[in-house]
This record gives sequence, C-alpha cells and structure tokens, in this order.
Amino acid sequence: MKKSFTIILLCFFALLLGSCAKKFAFTNSPIVPGAKGKVTVKKDRNNNYDIRVNTVNLTPSKNLTPSREVYVVWMDGEDGNIKKFGQIKPSSAFLSKAYKGELRATTTIKPKRVFITAEDNGNVEYPGSALVLSTDD
Repeated sequence: MKKSFTIILLCFFALLLGSCAKKFAFTNSPIVPGAKGKVTVKKDRNNNYDIRVNTVNLTPSKNLTPSREVYVVWMDGEDGNIKKFGQIKPSSAFLSKAYKGELRATTTIKPKRVFITAEDNGNVEYPGSALVLSTDD
C-alpha cells in the first residue's frame, strides 16, 4: 500500500512538472523602447504547443516613425521555418494609459523564438525589418 501511494505521488508530481508552462520575456527594441511583454508556451495533451503573447506599453503602430498599419506576431520553429501567428492590436482600458495586447495561438511545432514586427499590412507572408519585440533563441 505504501509503495503504490509513493508511485502515485511520484506520477502526480511528474505530470504537474511536465504540464507547467514556460515563460519567456521579450527583449526591448529601439523602435518601441518602452514596450514589454512575455510569451507563455505550454504543451497540451495532444502534443500541440499553446502560445500566449502578452504585451504592455506597445504603442499603436500608427504612432511609429514611419507609421505602420499592424503588429504581426511570428515564430521561429525548431523545424527552421517561420510561421505567422497573427496580428496583435494593443489598446488601453478605461482610465489607463498603458496599451496592452494579447494573442493566443496553437502550433504543432515547438517554438525556438517568438517575435513581433511592425508591418504595412497584415497580409504579409514574411516578416519585415521593423523588429519590435523578440524572445531569445
């Protein structure tokens, strides 16, 4: 009985540690120096990766010089390909000056790096040179 309880307890802790999400902070960029954010990556039961991107103080892209239309979130995957997750649109809440943005995505490929670029339109297929935020490899 004691042995089976120990095995169950070890399995529980192994599952608990295996399901923990990994968090990565974005490094700043000279394009929007006050912007901050984090990326949370969690592997689900189906071996997919649930990606959550949160940003703070990411000014509206129209305020950039030169002005841009959108921010686009990308991923460098372990397979060597770049994948577009979608657009992130920061907004401020009532009585708040901080612009916040959030994007959730799911992928089958483990991300090596997640980054955000400022783009002239959201239909781009490859990231441009205006790198706003990026995680380390």
